[in-house]
Amino acid sequence: RSYSSPETEGQLLNSFVQYFGDSLGRKIKRMPLIEETVMPGDSLLTLPVVIIGNGPSGICLSYLLSGYRPYLSPEAIHPNPILHTKLEEARHLSIVDQDLEYLSEGLEGRSSNPVAVLFDTLLHPDADFGYDYPPVLHWKLEQHNYIPHIVLGKGPPGGAWHSMEGSMLTISFGDWMELPGLTFKEWAASKRRNIKSDRVMPEEIACYYKHYVKVMGLQKNFRDNVYITSVSRLYRGKDDEDRSQLNENVSTQHLEMEDGQKSLIKRNWEVRGYQRATDGSHVPFCLFAENVALATGTFDSPGRLQVEGEDFPFVLHSMSDFGAAISKGKLRGKADPVLIVGAGLTAADAVLCAYNNNIPVIHVFRRRITDTSLIFKQLPKKLYPEYHKVYHMMCTQSHTVDSSLHSAYTSFPEHNVLSFKPEMKCVLQSASGLKKILKFSVALVLIGSHPNLFFLKDQGHSIGHHSNQPITCKGNPIEIDPYTYECTKEANLFALGPLVGDNFVRFLKGGALGIARCLAIRQKKKHELIESGDGGGDGVP
Repeated sequence: RSYSSPETEGQLLNSFVQYFGDSLGRKIKRMPLIEETVMPGDSLLTLPVVIIGNGPSGICLSYLLSGYRPYLSPEAIHPNPILHTKLEEARHLSIVDQDLEYLSEGLEGRSSNPVAVLFDTLLHPDADFGYDYPPVLHWKLEQHNYIPHIVLGKGPPGGAWHSMEGSMLTISFGDWMELPGLTFKEWAASKRRNIKSDRVMPEEIACYYKHYVKVMGLQKNFRDNVYITSVSRLYRGKDDEDRSQLNENVSTQHLEMEDGQKSLIKRNWEVRGYQRATDGSHVPFCLFAENVALATGTFDSPGRLQVEGEDFPFVLHSMSDFGAAISKGKLRGKADPVLIVGAGLTAADAVLCAYNNNIPVIHVFRRRITDTSLIFKQLPKKLYPEYHKVYHMMCTQSHTVDSSLHSAYTSFPEHNVLSFKPEMKCVLQSASGLKKILKFSVALVLIGSHPNLFFLKDQGHSIGHHSNQPITCKGNPIEIDPYTYECTKEANLFALGPLVGDNFVRFLKGGALGIARCLAIRQKKKHELIESGDGGGDGVP
């Protein structure tokens, strides 16, 4: 890595300070960076919240932490009468200030997280029953509820949506992809975009998210081209009496408010990384944070088969690599088919992409065609005709239907890949143990993706439902409190979105609601302690 000089690092930190001086406006008068207790030569910034990831999860959390509050609309009637009665009981309070456990009790939906189901039904009432009811909420910006935070992302706001294959339609409706306060249709109309169907292209969603950050005034909280290398606790021994005084001296910083009050910030976390400059150099930085929110999604590390030969250059693991190979003409005129491994929607996208470019396909997947857990079984044919076209081919153009390979497409259900050979051959094994060797032009392994939490201790293996195993969206999401989204195994560490099992944008917004409520309660308790004159110690209730 080409790290820049200390002067450049200082410039970056000064930029952070200017950033937050602007963001906080009149609320905060002074934010000291350098204290005698920190390491010599280090300028370390301390913040109440650092959000890692600038996709829809991070954007929505920033929106709520910036002081936007949802209230029950005066004319709104929720179709669920029990929920509506509960909402009427505290109509004068924002949803952030209400008991989320009480409101979400008894609700059912397509997320295992109750707050996600609650927030979704408030924003899209009875959406799963095919209704298009308007939200029952309206939003107010309450500046006094602002909690200082920064959102760190590798690219522009929108996260992985900027790198998705642009020619495919989203699985969700455009309305379900939108964030609070700005409907997708309003944005499309303002940009004079002609949205021809309820489903839209990822490129349009990425543009919407980027515009959302700007129009909502959130851009000062966002930092692009930032790569996190380490997130670590400063001190782990809670009961270590020898360190208690050191904790108070070193890990607490004051933010002086305009009214003369001081707010205490506990330095629980150290966040290190670098920002990539326009000239390609890496500018390192180090921040302290009271709380860290993980909003990284799961697109960092493509799933791998872990078989021999998978590292050959002709074995790809992403749609973007496949699209690039097609656009560069690398597959033009190839006699051998493309080998696609996987039975999810991304694999189906690859099949459609190859099919539309007249490239023959061998499609290999482990499940039976009749498996009820196949995603195609959950999609209405009328809304998703292209995916049902792929499923129809999977069923009717199997190698078992015809002993010879079909010219355009052949499926191999209930088969595993044993190995890839250097001469571009693949060894398959059926459920009965029968082996086959097939020749291909390029292989595309699309069996899901996993988050890359390498910057956490033990790569985050200790914070999942199953300890000492990698974090995955379906099999081993991060274990959280269902109402605050705080990690049950690591205090002051929060997670939302795919990391906790919410793959769909319409459900990840509940994580932002849960975290915002939790932090708002803690901020209020902290201020009460300060006003009562009991503001000593680390300032954490």
